[in-house]
Amino acid sequence: MMRVVLRAFLKEMRPRQWAKNVFVFGALVFDGKVFHPGPLSRTAAGFVLMCMISSTVYILNDIADLEGDRSHPTKRNRPIASGALPVRVAWPAGMVLGLVTLLLSFLLEPRFGAIVAGYFALNLLYSFWLKHAAIIDVLMVSAGFVLRVAAGVSLISVTRFSPWLYVCTTLLSLIIGFGKRRAELLLLAEDANSHRRVLDGYTIPLLDQLIVIASASTIMAYSLYTFTAEGLPDNHLMMLTIPFVMYGIFRYLHLVHVEHAGGAPEELILTDRPMLINLILWGLLALLILYLG
Repeated sequence: MMRVVLRAFLKEMRPRQWAKNVFVFGALVFDGKVFHPGPLSRTAAGFVLMCMISSTVYILNDIADLEGDRSHPTKRNRPIASGALPVRVAWPAGMVLGLVTLLLSFLLEPRFGAIVAGYFALNLLYSFWLKHAAIIDVLMVSAGFVLRVAAGVSLISVTRFSPWLYVCTTLLSLIIGFGKRRAELLLLAEDANSHRRVLDGYTIPLLDQLIVIASASTIMAYSLYTFTAEGLPDNHLMMLTIPFVMYGIFRYLHLVHVEHAGGAPEELILTDRPMLINLILWGLLALLILYLG
């Protein structure tokens, strides 16, 4: 019995979602310190702690959404909603995980601990109140990604990291957030409001317009970063990565509008072969330019 509950708890932690925390490595990569053992180990530790606090948030969020998830076509299979992980176990286990993570975060770096605490508090507000407010709900999710980047910055001494990357992170996460809402509206159709109250504040045409605005802004912001940010190679070779960013956004829009995907963007990016290949090529080219340019 204990083994079954433990397996359900590990599943409830949603390890597939941990890919979102890769944004913690942003400062390390773009500040040119990937091959520095000290900053690398601190950032890796920060990544693990962000994964743990994210899992805490998922547990508490699923407890708050218990009734709605039980009537959802896919979320009803989650451990808490399905009953595989009883609330009487999930609640104290989640709180212990969160408290231990916060303690270790402050021990690693006080500024990092403060950001993790802020991330946790923001997500509690989101889980119990702000997720019911249209537009604000996606902005809060976007803020979570920006805090992940800021957490990585707090762990190392940055000299080349550009504030433009905060802007790009914000805009990119807005595309993903609005794309996810669009997928939910299509999946749930007329029952959308009964499953998730905030969906009553959205329509497909509105989301399409918001996605277009965020997509165009992301391409513009990234382009400005490549030839105006301080710390990049003087030869402006970083501009060569712009087409990969454009294709990545266009491919995501294709998947959202044509394939009607987008409900699980973190899985979509890792399972769609063209998207994954494009991401790898962009990463390799960016590393070559940043470290050899």
